[in-house]
Amino acid sequence: MTVFYHLYTMKLIRFGHAGKEKTGIIINDKRYDSSAFGQDYDERFFETDGPRRLADFIKNNDLPRVKDDIRLGCPVGRPSKIVCIGLNYVDHARETNATAPPEPVIFFKSTTAITGPNDDIIIPKNSVKTDWEVELAVVIGKKASYVDQADAMDYVAGYVLHNDVSEREFQLERSGTWDKGKGCDTFAPIGPFMATPDEISDPHSLRLWLKLNGKTMQEGTTANFIFNIPFVIAYTSQFMTLLPGDIISTGTPAGVGLGMKPNLYLKPGDVIELGIDGLGSAKQNVVAYAKN
Repeated sequence: MTVFYHLYTMKLIRFGHAGKEKTGIIINDKRYDSSAFGQDYDERFFETDGPRRLADFIKNNDLPRVKDDIRLGCPVGRPSKIVCIGLNYVDHARETNATAPPEPVIFFKSTTAITGPNDDIIIPKNSVKTDWEVELAVVIGKKASYVDQADAMDYVAGYVLHNDVSEREFQLERSGTWDKGKGCDTFAPIGPFMATPDEISDPHSLRLWLKLNGKTMQEGTTANFIFNIPFVIAYTSQFMTLLPGDIISTGTPAGVGLGMKPNLYLKPGDVIELGIDGLGSAKQNVVAYAKN
């Protein structure tokens, strides 16, 4: 019988072929198949007290092991939206020659950009400035509208590692909003797992890092947020309803290609490795766009 140590402490995974992922869980660094629970880790799961129900299921069932070499998908099943916070670290704003914003900058990533944590990043057709951004992302656990900042953390279901891949020419030089450079296919590798809040003692003191071809490009800490997580959730909920399973990506520290002198952008054959304390690491190979 699998041992489960805390009712609300867990690491959720989804595994298998892209688009056909099964649900699982990590216990004591080992992967287990929880698909017999019968529900994906999606909006319905979170809005119906899914983590507690899953914990009860795990305590009373023997779960089969999942091999370590099986592909991991995004640990959240197709959120309704990915909301991103731009320029949320002073050092990142400075390196991109932007002014630290007086209020959070909000943009969206398309859900079709979502991939698993170790899937390839595809450089889009006609791209010349594809860039990287390691970020802490927050998963919303219940419907949130006009949330008070004092209550905002009650709406957090968990935390995930996210690479906010960006095409800077599309984002900054093609007129209109940033969204054009943020939602390309494969531009949202998420995972390897979602950690529930009890797994993360303080989300405002986490080390983030990213390496390109073995060289450290980003190394920061969430202690340097301009706008912390409760503020971001409360602020965002004033403009839109956040649904269970929605993801808010909280911004990136300095060290992106746009901030290099000269600029440095991704090319086929590059390898990105990134991680956050308590949320694991991911590795993505960069490949050229090819028509199917």
